[in-house]
Amino acid sequence: MSRPTSLDLADNVTARRLETSRGGFAVLDAAPDPKAPPRGTALLIPGFTGSKEDFLDLLGPLTAAGFRVVAVDGRGQYESDGPRSEAAYTRAELAADVTAQAKAVSAAYGGVPLHVLGHSLGGLLVRSAVLADGPAPYASLTLMSSGPAAISEEQQRRTQALVDFLPTTDMETAWRVMRSMDAEPEDVDAPDAGTPAWLTEFLHRRWVRTVPEQLIATATQLMTEPDRVAELAAVPLPKLVLSGEVDYAWPVPWLDEMAERLGARRVVIKGAEHSPNAERPAETAAALLAFWAGTA
Repeated sequence: MSRPTSLDLADNVTARRLETSRGGFAVLDAAPDPKAPPRGTALLIPGFTGSKEDFLDLLGPLTAAGFRVVAVDGRGQYESDGPRSEAAYTRAELAADVTAQAKAVSAAYGGVPLHVLGHSLGGLLVRSAVLADGPAPYASLTLMSSGPAAISEEQQRRTQALVDFLPTTDMETAWRVMRSMDAEPEDVDAPDAGTPAWLTEFLHRRWVRTVPEQLIATATQLMTEPDRVAELAAVPLPKLVLSGEVDYAWPVPWLDEMAERLGARRVVIKGAEHSPNAERPAETAAALLAFWAGTA
């Protein structure tokens, strides 16, 4: 799970609702530096148990380079509402949400390229959206710490434990149990003693406000996702596979092989693991900017 270094919003960042053909979504909308030439727009899709705040540390360097950045809470994630039904969170439903978000952002900020990035589960959803609805309106696709198919067997065991546990309890109890078990990241964050109080409070608030059916449905997707790399390779869209040096969900060699099969640019961020966006934001932003510049 990504841990932002601060929740403070810069003057150019607005927390608002993005209205789409599939309803409203909570977003962080970061305006580009007016002194920089406009270079494009980026739509950022978070991963399992994540939210728009996962990308806070990227907003500064990306907007300084002339990009508008819109980071989204998906349906049932944190500050975006969602039904109490697993059927609302199928892969197809969530992919359709991504397409609607992209169209709304493109309509609002047209005239410049729109780049889409999916982190972890978000990468699988973006992939599904592109395969279902085609490459428009995107100028490029970045899969960040997101693999070719289902997560590793070890992570599947952890994730299955969460799926088995959630239907029998409430989110507050689940939070306390997971913390007491010192759960690993993609289950639910259990902050250690060194975690700042503000971050612990945020992670707790985000967890209890996420719809449990969304977590159950998306956890199942992580454990059952088929390999669709060949399909995505056939889509005429510039692609980047970006990750840290270590990844607990999809081993780095899997990501290397996926990039080769996709014909994608491959970037490994030194010193980062599953969340280079938060662990090494400056290096991650630099890699994104270099990739986007190459797609112009």
